[in-house]
Order: sequence, then C-alpha cells, then structure tokens
Amino acid sequence: MRKLISLFVVLVIGAGLLAWFEKDRTVRVRANQTQSGSSRPELEYLKAVNSPAPPKDPQLLFLLMGAYANANQQVEGAEFLSARLNEFGPRLSDPQKALYLSAIGLLRAQRASSVSLFHRIGYVKDTITTLDQAKRLSGGQIFVVNWISGVVRSQIPSFFHQRQAAQDDLTWCAGNIAKAPNIGWLREVDFRLGTLALADGNQAKAQDYLRQSGFKSFDKPVVLTTPFSEDTLSGHAFVSPRIAEIIPGRVYALSGFEFTEYYFVVSEERRELIGIDAGTRADSAKTAYEALRAYAPDLPPLTTIFITHSHWDHIGGQAYFRGLNPRPRFYARSNYQEEIAGELDAPGSIAKHFFGEHFNVEDVRNFKPDATIDRPTELKIGGTRIELIPVHGGETHDAMFIHLPDLGVLFVGDFIMPYLGAPFAVEGDMQGLLDAIDLVVQKNPRYMLHGHEPLTRNFSSPAMLAQLKIDLGWLRDQVLAAIRRGDARARIHRANLIPPGLLTGRPDVLLPYLILREHVIDRLYHQNVGYWQGDLEGLDHLADSDRAELFVDYLGLSEKRLVAAAEQMAGDGKYELAASLLKSSEARFGPTESIIKVKRLVYLKLMEKYQNTDPFKYILYSSKIGAQTPAMAASK
Repeated sequence: MRKLISLFVVLVIGAGLLAWFEKDRTVRVRANQTQSGSSRPELEYLKAVNSPAPPKDPQLLFLLMGAYANANQQVEGAEFLSARLNEFGPRLSDPQKALYLSAIGLLRAQRASSVSLFHRIGYVKDTITTLDQAKRLSGGQIFVVNWISGVVRSQIPSFFHQRQAAQDDLTWCAGNIAKAPNIGWLREVDFRLGTLALADGNQAKAQDYLRQSGFKSFDKPVVLTTPFSEDTLSGHAFVSPRIAEIIPGRVYALSGFEFTEYYFVVSEERRELIGIDAGTRADSAKTAYEALRAYAPDLPPLTTIFITHSHWDHIGGQAYFRGLNPRPRFYARSNYQEEIAGELDAPGSIAKHFFGEHFNVEDVRNFKPDATIDRPTELKIGGTRIELIPVHGGETHDAMFIHLPDLGVLFVGDFIMPYLGAPFAVEGDMQGLLDAIDLVVQKNPRYMLHGHEPLTRNFSSPAMLAQLKIDLGWLRDQVLAAIRRGDARARIHRANLIPPGLLTGRPDVLLPYLILREHVIDRLYHQNVGYWQGDLEGLDHLADSDRAELFVDYLGLSEKRLVAAAEQMAGDGKYELAASLLKSSEARFGPTESIIKVKRLVYLKLMEKYQNTDPFKYILYSSKIGAQTPAMAASK
C-alpha cells in the first residue's frame, strides 16, 4: 500500500509538472533532434559569437539563450552554454558565472515537460539548485539573474515550495527596474506577479497586474522583454516617452513620443532654439514639443528646423511647427522632392502599421522647405556654428548631416538604417552608406545622434563604424559573388557569412553587424537581380489561393490537416514556414477559429523572435494579429 501511495504522489506531481512550461510540449523533443542549424543563420551566428570567449556584452549571451528558446532547442542550448561555462570557468568572474547559470537554468526549465515522468522531480530540483547558485554568485543584485529566478520559480508546482522565493524575486525586480536592460523586462514581472496573485485567489490583484503587463489574458505563449510599444491610433514607439539632456542645457533628445526622435539645440547666445527633424504627425509633434517646454520652460523660441531626410517620419509633423509663432524656418536637401515622390509611391497601407491611424500622408506630400542645400554649407544661428553636409546614401539620396563642431555633436538621421531604406520602398545605397561612414569617422563627434533610439544605441561610436565599414565591404563582396554564381537568396542567408577577424575584433561590432547582415543581403539581392531567375523563381505568378488549391484539391488536405501541420511547424520553431502555410489556408477556408488560434501563436512567436533585433518585422507581425503592445511605465 505504501508503494502505491508513493507512486500516486509521483504521478500527481508529474501531472502538475506537465502543465509547467507546457508550450510546444508535444513536439519539443522531435524539434531538438531534427532541427538543422543551417536554416537558422541568426542562431548559428550567435553560437559563433559566444564560442571563442565570454562575450564582453552580456546581451549577446542572452540573445543566444532567447534564440535557443524561441527555436524550441532548449536541450541543445543548455548543453552549449554548459560547455562554454566549463570551458571559460577559470576566466569568469562570479557575476559572469551567475549569468551563464541563469541562462542554463531557464533553458532547463523550459525543457522540463519533455523529461520522463519518473526523472522529472530530480530534474526540477537540479534546476532550482542551478538558479540558487546563480543568485549566490550574483550577490542578489543582478536584475537578469533575479528576473530569471522569479519567472521560473513562479511556474514551478507548489510541491517544490518556490512560491515565496518567486514572489521575493519578482518584487525585487519591480522595485529595481532601473537596473534592468530596459523597462520592457517589467512586462513579464507584472505578468508573473499576476499569476501568483491568481493562484492565491486574489482576482482583483491578478487583473491589476495583468493590465500593467500589457497582456490581455493569462494565456500567452511568448515572453516579451522589448521596450517597443504599439497603438492602433499612434503607431509604434521604440521606447517609453522620455527627455534626455545630451549636453545639459544645450542639446535635448526626445524619445518615445512616436516613431522617430526629436532633437532640439539651444543656440550659443541662448536666444534661439534649433530643431532637428519634424516628426511623423502633427499631434505627436505637438505632444513632444509641449513636453519639452514643460520640462525646460525657459527655452527660447524655435526659429529653425533642419531635416536630415524627407521620409514620412521626419517631415510628417511639419504642419504643427508651421503653426507656431514665430514660424520656424525649414532647411532640407535640394532633391527632397525626389524622395517624397518615391515614398508616396510605396504601399500606403504599410504606413499605418508604423505610424498609426492618425498619420496624414498629405502632411508629407505638402512639405516644402524654406531653404534648400545642395553642397556643404556653413551657417551661424544664434552664435552656434553649424555645418550642413549632404550625404548620398545609406538610406536616401537626400540625406543631410547636421554637425555642431563646437559641441562635438553630429546628427546623422537614418543614414545607417539597417534596411538600407524602408524595406517596402525602392531605395538604399550601399556605397553611399560606406562613404557616409567615412564622413562620420572624419568628423569624429563625441555624440552621434540618429533618427531612431535603437540606432543611437547600437551605432554609437565612430571608431566602431570604421571597423563595421570593413566588415560590410567584405559582406557586399561575398553577396555579389554569390549573386553572380546564381545562388538563391535563401542560400546566401544560410551561408552565415561572418567576416574574417570579426569574432576576435571589436566586441561592439558584433551586434550591429548581425542587425545589418540580413538586410544588406536582401537589398543587394533585389538591386542586382532581375525578376526571372535560373531556378525559375519569378516566372510564375501564383497567389495564396493557388497554393491552397494545391494543398486542398490536389493533395487532399483538409483544414484540420493544414492547421495540424502549421502547429507542428510552430513546435519545430519554423514560424515563417507556418505563417506561409496559414496564409494559403486562410485564402481557402477563411479566418476560421482553428486558423485564427494557430495564427496568433505563430505571429506571437515571430514577434518574440525579432523583438531585440528587427523592430520592423515586429511591427508587421504584430499588425497581422492586432497584437498591440502598450507602453510600460516604471512607476505604478
């Protein structure tokens, strides 16, 4: 009888554990056994980056952890990081060891449901021990270590008595959000505190935490730590609204008020205010400018606005500034109309996903500067020396750098936008980008301020850009050689192109190169091939309905079979493939309940996959399922 009772206890505990990290449970083992690394160039790159030595930027370690988790390759990920921990151990500080152990603990936890029932209790206890060791080594003061500990422990069955430890870790994170990589990590903290409150029967508290997390229900299959936010009316913002003084009292940066940045400079004589770019919409321009005036009420009147380039999100707010008294004088490149004409020919529906329903394309169409620049020009405004430097390329041919030599500030707009132009427009100039980098290196500013917050954060150093230029030149040569060989675009991506010396060179180049690599390949490919290829690509004009006809009428697949296939692809981490299948299925069967359900899972996983490296993909994937992401606030 005692043996039977013991067996019953094990089975009950095991049943509880089956719900722990249940997502993709039924296919995880198969995915780990069959997935080919060659189809995941981002994962292979991050493995290569983390192999020679401990990364100087811990973000690269956690990007690798996230890539393994998103691909449902937790077993391989835990083994890889454990091997690196053993290899690098003598060189690691205690905090570094804590980061490795935390990443291993999280990946182990996500694998728990695939461990055999009779080994699972010991496996969970070992995972808890790993998390405990990480916390001891970190001294309890590293945000990511506590965050992982709290998130994992909050999902462990009550039998293991981890509830209070989870509560303590998560509460510490909520009170120390300033130590987090970004405020987006608070989403999961609030969500997990909500699940603990729900388990305690406190419905009101649970719903309050859920609302603060930005999630709509306690049924979510992804972890989002991004600072990005999305709103149907106002569009995408890269960070929560904030005002920073780049140079106290002289240069102000306004981030998170909408899609783009606003910059303002107080002139040397402090009698004039100079703006850099005009934003996307009149309403957001008004909100940002009024926030600045409230923040620094003694600012002089705005007299001048320089436009770094004439994209939607840099001139769309001009109508508001035109209405100010006195009316500021606008400067732009003399070829601004060519850029506006090109972007107005781009798909109009795309703009709403990025800039929101309040975006008014007429404010772009009607833009006309008061003065135009066609050559390097020096001005003096309010005693401040300003150099206007035309740039041919990177993103647009109407780009202009605004250099304040006495302040050591260079406003560079979007010249190094990773997409080499908007992905849905015909633009981008690779050689122009490389030439513009030379200009940045020549000027060598103390502060290099871009048109979007992630660009300023990732492309911050002229010295780093000098090395990145060499690596991008190598990448261009490799891509063009592959195109001449007739390689398909997918094959070029899967080659995992890594320049010689990159892995052992400047550590601050590693992430920027990854962010750019995919898009450099795509832009060069489309600029250098026609619409027919030797492998017959481009010869047909098949639509989703045609592919649905293949699946249903010729292969005899039902909606149920197609949905099951998409679910299996998702379990294998092949989300793009699943999304393609679902598009075809929906073209035939419509948005049925089963298609909508798996479609939501697939696009959420794609959002999770690209939340740290590709905001444009994040925006488009979220738009497909209406997954708005509210902005996070540090104070509650």
